[in-house]
Amino acid sequence: MKNPLNKRILKDIKGDISRYLILFLFLTAIIAVCSGYIVAASSLKTAYDKSFKEYNTEDGNFELFTTIDEDTTIEQVTTYENFYVEEKTDDIDSTLRIFKDREQVNKVCLLDGSMPQKDNEIALDRVYSKNNNVEIGDKIKIAGKEFEVCALVALPDYSALYSNNNDMMFDSIKFGIGVVTDKAFEDFGTQNIHYNYSYKYNNPPSEYGGKQEKEKAEDLAESLSGKTMLTEFIPRMANNAIIFSGDDLGRDQIFIIAMLIIITIIIAFVTAVTTTNAISKEANVIGTLRATGYSKGMLIWFYTIPTIIVVIVAAIIGNLLGYTYFYKLFVDTYLNSYSLTNYSIIFNANAFVKTTIIPILLILIINFIVLARMFSLSPLKFIRRDLTRHQRKKALKLNTKIPIMIRFRLRIILQNIPNYLTLFVGILFAGFIFCFGIGLKPLIYNVQSETIENMICNYQYVIKASCETQTEGAEKFCIGSLQTPEKNNFSESIGVYGVDENSKYIHTNLKDKIYISSAYSQKYGLDVGDKLTLNDKYDKTKKYEFKIDGIYEYPSTLAIFIDMNKYNEIFDKDKDYFNCYLSDNKITDIDENLIASVITKDDFTKTTRQLETSMGSLMSIFYILGVAVCALLTFLLSKVIIEKNSQSISMTKILGYKNSEINSVYINATTIVTIVSILVSLPIVGKLFVLMWKAMMTEYSGWISVNLPISVFVKTAIFEIVTFIIVSIFLMGKIKKVPMAQALKNVE
Repeated sequence: MKNPLNKRILKDIKGDISRYLILFLFLTAIIAVCSGYIVAASSLKTAYDKSFKEYNTEDGNFELFTTIDEDTTIEQVTTYENFYVEEKTDDIDSTLRIFKDREQVNKVCLLDGSMPQKDNEIALDRVYSKNNNVEIGDKIKIAGKEFEVCALVALPDYSALYSNNNDMMFDSIKFGIGVVTDKAFEDFGTQNIHYNYSYKYNNPPSEYGGKQEKEKAEDLAESLSGKTMLTEFIPRMANNAIIFSGDDLGRDQIFIIAMLIIITIIIAFVTAVTTTNAISKEANVIGTLRATGYSKGMLIWFYTIPTIIVVIVAAIIGNLLGYTYFYKLFVDTYLNSYSLTNYSIIFNANAFVKTTIIPILLILIINFIVLARMFSLSPLKFIRRDLTRHQRKKALKLNTKIPIMIRFRLRIILQNIPNYLTLFVGILFAGFIFCFGIGLKPLIYNVQSETIENMICNYQYVIKASCETQTEGAEKFCIGSLQTPEKNNFSESIGVYGVDENSKYIHTNLKDKIYISSAYSQKYGLDVGDKLTLNDKYDKTKKYEFKIDGIYEYPSTLAIFIDMNKYNEIFDKDKDYFNCYLSDNKITDIDENLIASVITKDDFTKTTRQLETSMGSLMSIFYILGVAVCALLTFLLSKVIIEKNSQSISMTKILGYKNSEINSVYINATTIVTIVSILVSLPIVGKLFVLMWKAMMTEYSGWISVNLPISVFVKTAIFEIVTFIIVSIFLMGKIKKVPMAQALKNVE
């Protein structure tokens, strides 16, 4: 015979529609967001992986001071000319790296329009064009020449727009890629040309990114340095312009899944609490059913199935929304940052398991454990409405001198400690999410202002060969880089600065001393007296050891500062060697062919500028999610407290208390707990933010110090309090609906 209780399932869902509707809406939203993210990231990652073969992406590239000599042979690889010129745009504050059309290696992916056929046409990178509001058909001036934009493209070797491989962050706003005809390229001349060569291994490694590719790259770098005037060598595995986007696609998946699991667990406990409250109200009926032969399993199933039905429906609709709408949001977020080739959406069984199966199982298991523990009580206890597992202890005695209404509130708080603890966890989690959403922008602005304030000078000119300048205030300088030892397949570049003994830009005495930047100190936890070991950039067998004598305030760059004479001695340079000028004034008397690069304020602020552009659309998601978590938990748990005390509320109405007075007891009790929870959680939120930020930054080159302004925490507190006030309005309506007759029910 079928269980007759099953006939009540839909009726019970309808009877508590507000709880189930909130559960449904919230789960649908979080599953839609998570499945949309996983589908978007995995689809783009699949297209990215396929692009290496489809567009014949290089195995690496190197740059020479001049073209390869005809007599020079490089046996390990096949090389391809990939020369480019860098020119300023006249109408936009940016620099374009301009190539000829590629036909053999790093082939161009045409996204829209048609490739240049005329000498006054140019194809631009899609992301650069979007960030600078340039469309097909627009005119753009480059070095005084006018070009018409004829196409939007993506280059597989510039999926992330890094102008310099050592930069902490790419810059898709002030740096872009252009492709022109051969004739148009030649018309730019050789003044700003870079003799860059792409290469493909004749005997490619069995797996890219592993030890074999690393060894091949090291052998090739050593061979090239002995045969050519090598100025830069970048194997694919170390080329941020190629690998950064691939590494980032899906990198946040662990965070998204962790967030889904945490929210699901919180929801599971909340639903378990609300279900046990429903069981408490029907305790004597349940006791009677148990006494007449209903098993524990039948009753556990009856009280679990409504939640499971709602969760399954939410999971189905959430996945449909994820695949049809939300994935577009995350695709657009990635495409706002990365110049990715064409893609197609792929069904992801992994996403279905993580966003559907796992939440259903978590809610089922947690509800089963809680209900199984509750139904382990004897039928007699249910009939007597005594659902305590142990003998009740005497209530905590409160001083009679405390006004009765205050004692009443304290008693309510003491009776609902488990519910309030759950509320505290929810407020902590919601505060963290919201703090991340509103804290990112002021954090970026704060770092940007710190960077500008601590700039060494207005201009750093890196030169290809020693030359003199008469520019007032220009100071000779040495600049190089070393690599950190590889850890977990991650290594990053550390700038090494050789400073003149009487430098007016580096305000410290470096005679026989070694300083590191504050950014380097913070990221790696280094302090005065510590020793560090760094590797040569191309020859990993060469190691350099330093002992830290001081920390120099320089928050924008991972760097070491040493005396110029010491620099030349360590790196086996001539006594008078230098390769850079520091200057507060623009240098105009050096041949531009001798200038390798110019580092200005724009270069130091590109990280913060790009982060704001890339993550702007994600901030609104964190706002909404924080509001939802806070509102959901506050409403459901406060509702449970009111329902548990409905008989007492009814009695107070009989005794003549007004609704406003009852609100002041029950709503104010929850208000006190909420405000205390907010105040206690904010310092914890701050510590969690710092820990999470440091964990994130370990996977990125460079460092952004975390220094959240106090206004972020004030805004978070205000947001949570306002959310609770709005919820309280609904709860007042709930108290108003409690009938006086409730006090006459279940009288023992």
